Amino acid sequence: MSHRLAVIGYGGMGSWHVENVREKIPSLEVKGIFDVRQEACDKAKENGLFVYSSKEQLLADPEVDLVTIAVPNNFHKPLVIECLRAGKNVICEKPVALNAAELEDMIAVSKETGRLFSIHQNRRWDKDYAIIKKMVREELLGKPYFIESRVLGSRGSMHGWRGYRVNGGGMVLDWGVHLIDQLLDMIDSPVVSVDSHLIHVFGGEVDDSIKVFLRFENGLSAMCEMSTNCFINQPRWHVSCTDGTAVIEDWACNGKMVKLNTEAEMEWADDIVYTEAGPTRTMAPRPKETTLELPLPEVQTDWSDYYKNILAVLDGEAELIVRPEQALRVMKVIDAVFEADRLNCGVHCHI
Repeated sequence: MSHRLAVIGYGGMGSWHVENVREKIPSLEVKGIFDVRQEACDKAKENGLFVYSSKEQLLADPEVDLVTIAVPNNFHKPLVIECLRAGKNVICEKPVALNAAELEDMIAVSKETGRLFSIHQNRRWDKDYAIIKKMVREELLGKPYFIESRVLGSRGSMHGWRGYRVNGGGMVLDWGVHLIDQLLDMIDSPVVSVDSHLIHVFGGEVDDSIKVFLRFENGLSAMCEMSTNCFINQPRWHVSCTDGTAVIEDWACNGKMVKLNTEAEMEWADDIVYTEAGPTRTMAPRPKETTLELPLPEVQTDWSDYYKNILAVLDGEAELIVRPEQALRVMKVIDAVFEADRLNCGVHCHI
């Protein structure tokens, strides 16, 4: 079955959607775009795209059955609802809403209209995340008990509309929504407590350097860190498990697993070990023969698989991977993140 896509918002992400669909999804035709900015419309025309003269013209186009919304966050809710009620299936950029209550309204309309509604959580297809998910789900190093996930940069405060509170800017809603979605997708257990440190390093309206702490009902804990002012980066992932440790250093997925060698016996000497830090037994180096260094598991990922799943759902051939109900869990955790920062202490929950 053929499908046609229109994109609302032809900025950085809107143009990314158009280019990637054109390049990788030949079964989905990009019919055109709508943007309120003339410069964006001019750029779209230069790229050979049809430009709708108004939002109403786009919504009335009977050839378009799928709309991707890629505008500032505060415009997501009204546009999603308008598109759904116009009979369109909808993909919305993340964060889908400014809070859980907004998303609940959107979900209600999607159920009322019976149209597909999904959120572009494309970073579920990041290779680094897919590696960690495979390792955790298959317990390649035993049971995980602490996960650290970081995205660190040093280019300063949030830029463009992401630097304004009214637009739903800030690091929590920009990158936090990705990292929290990854954790909730990977860990099959309710979140029972949330704490956060949201810092405004550059004195702007929104948070630009943050740490978020999650505790899950199954006993696993996780920490997400995102910064715009870090000049010595820590690993993208560091995962502690009962039988070893995994690290992914960077986006290129350099890293390794170090696993307990269960076939090697280790005898603890009674004598104290003297290290450069002084005498210790607890932190004495482990003998090399008691561990195995292993490569990270192999995975195959592609961001275009998100759109391929959307088309398969529309054709009745698959179940939706990124579901609104999952996004609602993420937004409820984000609500708790902001509440914990407001209270200066962790909050209990069951999400």
